[in-house]
Amino acid sequence: MNVLIVEDDKVLSLMLTRMIEKMGLKIVGVSSNGHDAVQKALTLKPDLILMDIMLDDDTDGIDAAREIKNYLKEIPVIYITGNSDRANRDRASEVGFHDYLVKPLIFDDLAASISRL
Repeated sequence: MNVLIVEDDKVLSLMLTRMIEKMGLKIVGVSSNGHDAVQKALTLKPDLILMDIMLDDDTDGIDAAREIKNYLKEIPVIYITGNSDRANRDRASEVGFHDYLVKPLIFDDLAASISRL
């Protein structure tokens, strides 16, 4: 399975990379902002996107996922975010997602989520 990681925190991005590699999955790209994430997703066509909500530019993870899903409707998105508030979860639900995991992320939670794909 090819995975695109979208996370603006370099330490968390590295942690996600190690978790994904430990699961035997392949990282096809890493992005820290919404615009770049959309371009990478459309070019690389990953099997899964791990998406933070707050990113380095004016496009947050929910808007980036919305744009990606305009072209790649079936791609599963797992939000991994520190934003557990209802408003963000409702916005994310409008776009659709496979799972919504709240930081701090636990390896077993991510592995269980991915295994349900």
